[in-house]
Amino acid sequence: MKDVYIFAIESSCDETSAAIIKNGKEVISLSIATQIKVHENYGGVVPEIASRMHTESITYVIDDCIKKSNMKMEDMSAIAVTYTPGLLGSLLVGIEAAKAISLVYNKPLIAVNHIIGHIYANNLDDNKIMFPTLGLVVSGGHTEIIYMEKDYDFKIIGSTLDDAIGEAYDKIARVLDLKYPGGPNIEKIAKGGQPTYKLPIPMNNNSLDLSFSGLKSSIINLVHNEKQRGNEINKANLASSFQTVAIDELIRKLHLAFDKYEVNNLLVAGGVSANNYLREEIKKLCNKRSINLSIPKMIYCTDNAAMIGAAAYPLYLQEKFVDYDLNGISTNKKYII
Repeated sequence: MKDVYIFAIESSCDETSAAIIKNGKEVISLSIATQIKVHENYGGVVPEIASRMHTESITYVIDDCIKKSNMKMEDMSAIAVTYTPGLLGSLLVGIEAAKAISLVYNKPLIAVNHIIGHIYANNLDDNKIMFPTLGLVVSGGHTEIIYMEKDYDFKIIGSTLDDAIGEAYDKIARVLDLKYPGGPNIEKIAKGGQPTYKLPIPMNNNSLDLSFSGLKSSIINLVHNEKQRGNEINKANLASSFQTVAIDELIRKLHLAFDKYEVNNLLVAGGVSANNYLREEIKKLCNKRSINLSIPKMIYCTDNAAMIGAAAYPLYLQEKFVDYDLNGISTNKKYII
């Protein structure tokens, strides 16, 4: 079979990225321009600034990706782009660039769901998704447990009823006056603390659904009350307490999921999968239950175009191409497909 080269573009939030992926698994080249330094001045992503910066970066990122590969756009088999979910203005920058490349070079266009991209990051480099599998999707806008019986077959068996875990990390970081992005900064100071604060266990039942709003609210109230009393908050200990409770809840729900679904494989996807404490706890779970674990390399955990190229490959094989009326969809954060 002839090798398939997919040129992929990702611009759903605050990373502008392009990649060339061979046969859905080999990263030929990858370029990422991040906006973190700009958005940290505002405590979070400002959509209007994000879309403007994507517009400024997209041509340079595409050119850099091609130069790194020593290939030409004519060598590509297809063009793939993230179309949902994300910030609408940001999505449109990548979509219009992908459309232009597809039209000029007469290459088929593939629309990729950003969250499915995170899942298929588990096929990059030395990783390979094994079916059937359970998947844990953890990001700023999503927290789901999914069941995959085969390629591109998704069944959501558990979902957050309110905040996603990444969203909770960011909100707690703001309460503790930590810089954006909140997740890595919470994890960083938590390493120097102990889980000494007593916090409620979220969704303490036998369902596979999750909830983090109560945990978030309890911390906001705790910080407010302590300040009212003139007491100093130990930020490291509170960060450690939050992270311990939140991730323990993920692990507990995964235990329940493995009791209900007879699978020996687990994949982890989404930006929060870069969290080292989560990685260690999941490894303990998988070792205890003899589960095969797949977690992407760190570079593929946060937003990047390599994962979009990997997710586009099965669609290419099925010839699931789209027309030039493709538009961006911000979509409901609770649903991945």
